Amino acid sequence: MNMSTYLLLIGVPLVLGLYAQMRVSSAFGKYKKVPATSSITGAQAAREILNAAKIHDVEVREINDMLGDHYDPSKKRLCLSTDVYNAQSVAALGIAAHECGHAIQHARSYAPLKWRMSVVPVTQFASQILPLVIIGGFMFHISGLITLGIVCYAVLAFFQLITLPVEFDASKRAKVILQQMGMIQPGGEAAGVNSVLNAAALTYVAAFVAALGNLAHLIMVRRHD
Repeated sequence: MNMSTYLLLIGVPLVLGLYAQMRVSSAFGKYKKVPATSSITGAQAAREILNAAKIHDVEVREINDMLGDHYDPSKKRLCLSTDVYNAQSVAALGIAAHECGHAIQHARSYAPLKWRMSVVPVTQFASQILPLVIIGGFMFHISGLITLGIVCYAVLAFFQLITLPVEFDASKRAKVILQQMGMIQPGGEAAGVNSVLNAAALTYVAAFVAALGNLAHLIMVRRHD
């Protein structure tokens, strides 16, 4: 494999991933300092949004994990980091509403979320065995392990692909809900929410591109083995 191909398959996803993380940190850092005029915390916003959607079986919990906010459909638990749970910022409301978007997807049986949930066990297994597969394949030149690595990356790429509509839809719902419920105001606050959520969406695009790059890399290695 020549250097230009290697840089394309490995370097571009790496740069895109770093850029995405920089965008997220920058947007969150900026808008966590901007208070929303509604003066409600991320936790309060989440509970109000869930109640408005008639979802009463989802727990809203604080976690000590910066930007580790997520919705766990298996436990019906909406986990918000401290900077989101307790904050009254534009960034906090945007992230809280986004995670509520996933809870609403779950309650409404949103198809892409169901697809993603169905492949989670396979994805977790592929992620766990991938390091051993790659090390064994490259160190001991066992072609069968490289082939298994290709299968693992194909699974991960598929997972990242179906994650995209799930995340984009959750952000779309969040932007609409926050304005409809008067939690953020049109103009600067809405622009802040857009900036935070759009930056977060880029990280999922970067993850998909990285999975594709690794998959293509292994396929080319296998062909030249």
